[in-house]
Amino acid sequence: MGNTREVLVFGNNQAASRFGVKKWVEISSKSVADKGYFTVALSGGRTPIEFYRMLSAGKSRLPWDKTHIFLADERFVPSSDKESNYRLIREYLLNHIDIPEANIHPVQTEETTLKQAAKRYEQDIRNFFNIQGDRIPEFDLIMLGMGEDGHTASLFPGTTSLEEKRRLTIPVIAVKPPHKRISLTLPVLNKAKHIIFLVSGENKTHAVKEMLESKNSKLPAALVKPENGSLLLVIDEAAASLLTVSKVKR
Repeated sequence: MGNTREVLVFGNNQAASRFGVKKWVEISSKSVADKGYFTVALSGGRTPIEFYRMLSAGKSRLPWDKTHIFLADERFVPSSDKESNYRLIREYLLNHIDIPEANIHPVQTEETTLKQAAKRYEQDIRNFFNIQGDRIPEFDLIMLGMGEDGHTASLFPGTTSLEEKRRLTIPVIAVKPPHKRISLTLPVLNKAKHIIFLVSGENKTHAVKEMLESKNSKLPAALVKPENGSLLLVIDEAAASLLTVSKVKR
């Protein structure tokens, strides 16, 4: 497949989300046809809410019984907490689709420590993908967002988490609250067959510009470069307003 990057700019988050759903349908259908199941890691935040709503509305078209959902990152809070990514994804997607509970793979954040939660989640991933040693799992799709500081998942600028080479998941102490988090690592992100960034809002303009137009950007989002997969950035006009590169609008 080779490493490919495509940037698409849409008029608003709704249009961007609609296109994201279209790509999900394409990727999941091909994965199921090729090997019988589809693996995806999802992100939290405000931007993907509309995407999850649209995705759940098209539930009849999608092979949910053959879809396995993981998290790209999680906050170290109870699953009922308003800051929980799992709670957000369940509220806007999982509660509205017919997916087996065994196909949902949350980060266990209760009755454990931050380090234990990260270690347990890595073991859960290893068990599912049946991998050992230094092998890295290959997700069919990882959905990511980007913060105004250029962070993605819970990988933040200038932190040692960006240097991790072997672990699949790591405990993170973030500058912004909630401070305690668990995140997939760059090796996992860069092993994925497909990465889709959903980015919206004028507060992301500087980060978007640096990510796409700076050759040596050290922003975490800019370090996401799938080794053999595709990278698709789906951005609304507000977030793309400072770009000087040509825009493709749908």
